[in-house]
Amino acid sequence: MRDNNTSCFCYRAVAGTTKLSKHARGLAVDINTLYNPYYKDRPDGTRFIQPATAEEYCDRTKDFPYKIDHDDLCFLLFREAGFEWGGDWTTCKDFQHFELIEQPTVQRIVERGKLLVGTTGDYRPLSYCEADGNYWGFGIEMAEMIAKRIGVEIEYVRTSWPTLTADVLTEPQTFDLAIGGITITETRKETMLMSNGYLTNGKTILCRSADVNRFQSLADINKPEVRVMVNPGGLNEEFAKENLTNATIIVYQKNEEIPNQVAEGNADVMITEITEAPWYVKNDTRLAAPLINSPFTHGEIGVLMRKGQEDLLSLVNTVIAQMKSDGSLRELHEKYGLVYGYE
Repeated sequence: MRDNNTSCFCYRAVAGTTKLSKHARGLAVDINTLYNPYYKDRPDGTRFIQPATAEEYCDRTKDFPYKIDHDDLCFLLFREAGFEWGGDWTTCKDFQHFELIEQPTVQRIVERGKLLVGTTGDYRPLSYCEADGNYWGFGIEMAEMIAKRIGVEIEYVRTSWPTLTADVLTEPQTFDLAIGGITITETRKETMLMSNGYLTNGKTILCRSADVNRFQSLADINKPEVRVMVNPGGLNEEFAKENLTNATIIVYQKNEEIPNQVAEGNADVMITEITEAPWYVKNDTRLAAPLINSPFTHGEIGVLMRKGQEDLLSLVNTVIAQMKSDGSLRELHEKYGLVYGYE
């Protein structure tokens, strides 16, 4: 290791066990070991480092030759091939180490021949189900890219915002992942897995075009005479109840019908996302989004799935990273008129 070598096959057991290591099975490799050391912090504040001569290279904020990080070609190629990197571990750091992720979930999908995708189908332009049962949208095309990467067909399973979490966690499992306007939150990550973001978002409003000057801030909306309509069970309802305590909140069951309810005068404001609002403004001149450039919140949309599917999560993240790298994610944003937030 002190000679900065690279090694793959090494017949040995995992330390302290009789189980063969991934190196022994030809499923792991250590690269440029001096410049990419292993270390683990002990409870007494000292640090165990391998090789012992590599202490200066434990500081990954420094620039030096042969350093592996998230921008390094070595990391990108191994991740694309389905490996995980020891530099991402939390209990220790093994910057030299890549090991192949064994893929029980992906293998099950391959054997089934189709990827089961949960989606609400009520969120233009991310996920919408037409009357004939056909799905379209930004999120739908993301799901198709994931299925293409696995090499299988795709089947959509209808879910809803109030039941989304329960549907992800239900037994027996009804779909492999959920997609289409699902915001990445710490609460969701406590009980489920979420991918890296593929679309930036934030809370904003839809109102009638005639009311643009009336609604220029959250304070303008937070009044008893303002009727705010939201769909049930999601983050829009949560945001309204937490931030619009003086407004009149109306919970309406069908998210896709709320813009028309506002346009028809049955509500004054819809709480929505910057990803959804432009589509309705473009397609209905009665509507406006006066605060689109000043969203109330900032976040990202990702893919949701149950825990224990880390192999599928890794594959999804690889697809997202590849689309960011090759420009296809930007092209998809442009197709649906969405702002690309990954410069």
